[in-house]
Amino acid sequence: MSNVKIDFSKEIGKIKAMHAVNNGPKVAGKDQKCGNQDYYQMARIPYARVHDAAFYAPYGGEHTVDVHAIFPNFNADVNDPQSYDFACTDNYMAQLFKYGAKPFYRLGSKIEHGVKKYGTLVPPDFQKWAEICEHIIAHYTEGWADGFNYDIEYWEIWNEPDLDTDDSKNKRTWQGTEVEFAEFYLVASKHLKKRFPTLKIGGPAIAGDEAWLERFFERIKGRGVTFDFFSWHWYWTEPKDLSAKATRIRKILEKYGYGNAESICNEWNYIRGWVDEFVYSIKQIIGMKGAAFTGACMAECQNNPSIDMLMYYDARPCGMNGLFDFYTQEPLKGYYPFYLFANLYELKNQVEATSDSDDVYVVGAKSGGACGIFLVYYTENDNKGADFVTLDIAGEDMSNAKIYVTDETKTMFENKIDKFENGKITLRLERNTIVYIEK
Repeated sequence: MSNVKIDFSKEIGKIKAMHAVNNGPKVAGKDQKCGNQDYYQMARIPYARVHDAAFYAPYGGEHTVDVHAIFPNFNADVNDPQSYDFACTDNYMAQLFKYGAKPFYRLGSKIEHGVKKYGTLVPPDFQKWAEICEHIIAHYTEGWADGFNYDIEYWEIWNEPDLDTDDSKNKRTWQGTEVEFAEFYLVASKHLKKRFPTLKIGGPAIAGDEAWLERFFERIKGRGVTFDFFSWHWYWTEPKDLSAKATRIRKILEKYGYGNAESICNEWNYIRGWVDEFVYSIKQIIGMKGAAFTGACMAECQNNPSIDMLMYYDARPCGMNGLFDFYTQEPLKGYYPFYLFANLYELKNQVEATSDSDDVYVVGAKSGGACGIFLVYYTENDNKGADFVTLDIAGEDMSNAKIYVTDETKTMFENKIDKFENGKITLRLERNTIVYIEK
């Protein structure tokens, strides 16, 4: 038995963007019906990070997003529009805006697992690399080179420079050393922030090594580097561990004078293990357990002031996409936490809500006379059974509220609350269930 308390008379803050993602929709061609763009738009995803877009051919593949794809000849004239190839990335940016997600632009390269590296090589001239990025930003925000005046706020420098140690045989994201990366980041961030003071410049999307992070900050401290946002990644099985990671990251940021920076976890998903448990993990990602995990992480991090945004990896058609079926592009169970959390995001105002269970997560929101409750029962324990959850609700009469249940056998099953006595509702929830109650 679990107990949840919600008080709609007590507003405690704003609903944050916990339902952002990496990458955009799979848009059906003129002669195809196999696309997810309509569902993607209905999910009202606020931001889409464009990292690893180059892995997917319909986005433009190897000609998309990455700096070395847009500026293929590093020896070319940085000021000449003819040095740049924007075509595929222009199309991809337009798709994101058309279907409702603002791009969160990663400057750098996709991860490279192959025996030869291309985009993760250390740039031969850090200042020139920064100036190339300057022109990419100007193309999309200032109309340079027949470009656009898009509202793209976030510009992220690099991805996972800490993934492999300096002595690794197969570096996948940064071919240089820790020392080289600190110098590279310093040059790039200072140049871009000076050129675009109103945009959000940040990074570096660390894989999560906190000791590496402290060494990085030691190398750049006192040298004029600013962070509008700091980005980092996390893959595991327990939402409360994600929340604890966010708290530790915030403390490190404060320690080094970056306490005002937004903290953004812009890659995360369910992973029990990358080797022996990887197949199991993928099966969960595309099923109900993965959906409940996603919803639980959203709720847990909404309730933690240390973190400002979550960006799920990945909405791109791939094995780690829990939103859409790889072949049919129809919604999976994991689509619905995004769709439902968007309801809270539109209500804007978070209200006080607590749970006495480690496995039951809750967020409440309201706007005027409308209100919503996002409730998730998630457990990593595959042998755990159903739970009876009692909701004690103050500040609103929920006797005629609608309730939507998604579990292993039901998807957005709609019902009405027919027993609301003394402000309480009791629900029997199967293991790994998402509930949304609205009025």
